[in-house]
Amino acid sequence: MSAAAGAPDQGVVGKLSTLDRFLPAWIGVAMAAGLLLGRLIPGLGDGLAAVEIDGISLPIAIGLLIMMYPVLAKVRYDRLHTVTGDRRLLAGSLVLNWVLGPALMFALAWLLLPDLPEYRTGLIIVGLARCIAMVIIWNDLACGDREAAAVLVALNSIFQVIMFAVLGWFYLSALPGWLGLEQATIEASPWQIAKSVLIFLGIPLLAGYLTRRFGERAKGRGWYETTLIPKIGPWALYGLLFTIVVLFALQGDRITSQPLDVVRIAVPLLAYFAIMWGGGYLLGAVMGLGYERTTTLAFTAAGNNFELAIAVAIATYGATSGQALAGVVGPLIEVPVLVALVYVSLALRSRFRNPTVTAAVASR
Repeated sequence: MSAAAGAPDQGVVGKLSTLDRFLPAWIGVAMAAGLLLGRLIPGLGDGLAAVEIDGISLPIAIGLLIMMYPVLAKVRYDRLHTVTGDRRLLAGSLVLNWVLGPALMFALAWLLLPDLPEYRTGLIIVGLARCIAMVIIWNDLACGDREAAAVLVALNSIFQVIMFAVLGWFYLSALPGWLGLEQATIEASPWQIAKSVLIFLGIPLLAGYLTRRFGERAKGRGWYETTLIPKIGPWALYGLLFTIVVLFALQGDRITSQPLDVVRIAVPLLAYFAIMWGGGYLLGAVMGLGYERTTTLAFTAAGNNFELAIAVAIATYGATSGQALAGVVGPLIEVPVLVALVYVSLALRSRFRNPTVTAAVASR
């Protein structure tokens, strides 16, 4: 890269806070801390798992809500109409999330785990649960289009309530039966899925909308963008790091005691995240969506709703089942992989004609 091309990069990096700049290091520390806590403190994982309300893990819920609220408070809700009118973006997202994603995970699970039916089923469930939570922060870190992310996540939520159980039946029972493969089932009521959507998207979305609406009304948009947002913004990453610690602590003992199983589960997940993100990025570039919306399309395609996948696996097969372990390994692989893809995305922004990354970073 030439010096002229590198100058904007240095400007962007210079605008990042210390927390943002060393995010991979903080995430590595959080992962290690969670594993050590889960391994060294007897009963910690069971204790954290027991703190739940109606099947929802309270520690994970708190972390996700803290993580999502600041990002959704940054969304310009008066601009959402510019996204809902972009039929290419909406159609591309629907195809990636509800046609390609589940089919790809089904194929990878059967191809790479033919001898491990419990893990295979768990991965297929992960592939059916499209992301409505963590993708918000990956998109923000990669300087994607916040308004587009809010709309696509809401669209995923609607389809998740309608299609999750149907696709679960298709990929676990109907399609394997047609192909002469082993069949499985899931227990996923519409209320269970809707509950996940309402908690992990509805609450922070409403809080973010009300914060912007009343904040701008009381103090004006200038104060809101330059004073309030910088104060609440870092809490998104605090929530992310807290969630990572909890996730790794919950399964720390099991992960460290079954490393080969984790590796077997990780291989199809790595392929899945890379293919889905790459496919989303390529599709966005071909359609000429521009850097921000291409980035949003790629991350919303690659992420998964691990909380729903884990809840369904536990409800159907039990907390100690292989299906549940596969669900838990999902976010443990997703976190470092998608963090790495954030940096890949930022490195590719110079290939777009009019990258708007600098402005997006500055507003964080």
